[in-house]
Amino acid sequence: MLRTEERQRLARERREEREKQHAARETQILEKERKAKLQYEKQLEERQRKLKEMKQKEEQRRAAVEEKRKQKIEEEKERYEAVLHRTLERNQRLETRQKRWSWGGSITPDSEGKTGMQHSSKRSPSTANLKQAEAAVSKRLSSSAALLNASDRTRRSQLSPLDSSIISRLLAPTQASLARSKSAATLSAD
Repeated sequence: MLRTEERQRLARERREEREKQHAARETQILEKERKAKLQYEKQLEERQRKLKEMKQKEEQRRAAVEEKRKQKIEEEKERYEAVLHRTLERNQRLETRQKRWSWGGSITPDSEGKTGMQHSSKRSPSTANLKQAEAAVSKRLSSSAALLNASDRTRRSQLSPLDSSIISRLLAPTQASLARSKSAATLSAD
């Protein structure tokens, strides 16, 4: 009887010990799972925070690039307007000079009548004088054209291709009128 009780007691103690160990194991497993879950959540939060920061930086970079692009467009516009303004002023100055350089200056109806009367009353100038005058006018016109072309080339090399093409188109009438003035001077001399 004592042995039976002793056996039962030992068996009960072993069972209780096993249950305790099993409970302890389950507690450890649950603790590990809880820690792993916390770690995962922490990593997820960190990743989301980094993604948010990256997104903000990207937005700031895009905004800066857009601002720079707008500023560049504004500067290009201002430069284009300045070039256009200078070109128009230069064209006006050139037209004024061409009127002064044209053969015999500007001709008004009064001056034309006077010169006609003077020529009829006086002897016409010699061919040598006409050739000298023609040479002087040609030299003056060609040197002016050369100076204009040289300064234009220097300026154009500093401009963008768009500005350069616009200036070339604007200067085309000026060069044509220089050629007309030269041919007018030659015809007058002949």
